[in-house]
Amino acid sequence: MSTPVLDIPSFYQTFLAFDFGARRTGVAVGNRLLGTATPQPTIAAEGEARLAAAAARVAEWQPDALVVGVPFHPDGASHENTVRARKFARQLRGRVKLPVFEVDERYSTTEALANGAADLDAGAACVILEQFLRSLP
Repeated sequence: MSTPVLDIPSFYQTFLAFDFGARRTGVAVGNRLLGTATPQPTIAAEGEARLAAAAARVAEWQPDALVVGVPFHPDGASHENTVRARKFARQLRGRVKLPVFEVDERYSTTEALANGAADLDAGAACVILEQFLRSLP
């Protein structure tokens, strides 16, 4: 994962994160200044409808970049949803013309559950985004 190269002071950068799922995609927004994420309503759509809803969230929040959680098996091996999440990231990048960062999202739902998230998908998106924010210099 590379560091974002954006034309604004880094502490003002805002990110929108997505926890891609086959039927539901969690969403969270956060920024570098606070280093925290806030859950947003989960997208309950598939295919083109999911992509359109994600693009609408981007238009609403006007983030500087996006973060997409990419699932792996516990041993790090890829699986079918790994391919789907990466495809979603590529499609989103093409549609909204913003940098998209992929984050290993193993155990994000488990952590969201442990944190008492009311919406596990949005909670997992928060975990993914906060993990990403911690990784920034």
